[in-house]
Amino acid sequence: MIRFTSSFGVRGGYRAPTEAERGALLDGVSSLLSGDVDKARLRLAEVDYRLDTFTDGPGGRRYAEVADAAARSGSTNRGWGRVYVDLGGPVRWSVQVPHPIADQDTERLGVAVLRGTPGGVMVLAGAHRKAAGEQGEAGEQGEAGERAGGEGEEDGGSVAAPVTGSGSGSGGGSGSGGGAGSGGGVGDGDGDGGTGAADMAHRTDSVFHAVVAELTRQGLPGVQLHGFADSTVPGSGAVVSTGAGNAAAVDAERLAAGLASRGVRPCRAWSTRCPMAGRGNVQGRLAAELGTRFLHLELARSVRVDPGRRDEVAHAITSVTAGWARP
Repeated sequence: MIRFTSSFGVRGGYRAPTEAERGALLDGVSSLLSGDVDKARLRLAEVDYRLDTFTDGPGGRRYAEVADAAARSGSTNRGWGRVYVDLGGPVRWSVQVPHPIADQDTERLGVAVLRGTPGGVMVLAGAHRKAAGEQGEAGEQGEAGERAGGEGEEDGGSVAAPVTGSGSGSGGGSGSGGGAGSGGGVGDGDGDGGTGAADMAHRTDSVFHAVVAELTRQGLPGVQLHGFADSTVPGSGAVVSTGAGNAAAVDAERLAAGLASRGVRPCRAWSTRCPMAGRGNVQGRLAAELGTRFLHLELARSVRVDPGRRDEVAHAITSVTAGWARP
């Protein structure tokens, strides 16, 4: 994962998948979730994706990694992302990382959250949020690079800690071509972000959205991780929201309390007018329509880049995902 995310903004690279490509990938992931690994590998190989399995070093759990085989060995990255699935039992919840690198260290936090509770799925976007036609800005460093009114700062930075281990997998096949997929961006009227083609939180034509949508349709609760510059929400280290719905209201209260008890002051979007509340987030909107629990968590840069504080946040999230993991 280190090599994967460190390439963002260097190789650039995002191409919206065609409807057929999204369908093949979604069918492959769905087959994996239902336990049909052979079918998953066949379908994924049709679009040059690969399914590997490995044992995570720290926890000893077995995971599946769904990754773009075409992005290996220096080839062009299509930017469709990766999916990690705990193979120890039925999947019960997800952690979603739509803006890795752009929202610095959300990818590291996503790994920690996945490791913290069994039964998880991590959906990781495959490109910097400005990768589609804006590669010149992708490498900007520091809070000066934040997008005004955006859902996160463009502060560049380090890469995620990997889910490490050894394992085996098969893949291959030839990739299919095609132009841009259908769909588009959705503005939220809440100051929560733009609608660039690689902005996964505001697009419905992506692999990221297709996978999250399937998990949502299956009723799996999810937490989506974002970041903001410290100056955006003065006095708060986090913004906790249920997005466009309220199915996760109890979970949001629990998460906010857990953050506060660990020294991260939250702005509670259901009781206070908080910026970055994610009400226009397209995955959150779908969850609201279907009555599926969804948490939108924004974290200040100073919280995310500090390993100790990031661990405290992961523990707070685990207090929620542990409940989600129960049958």
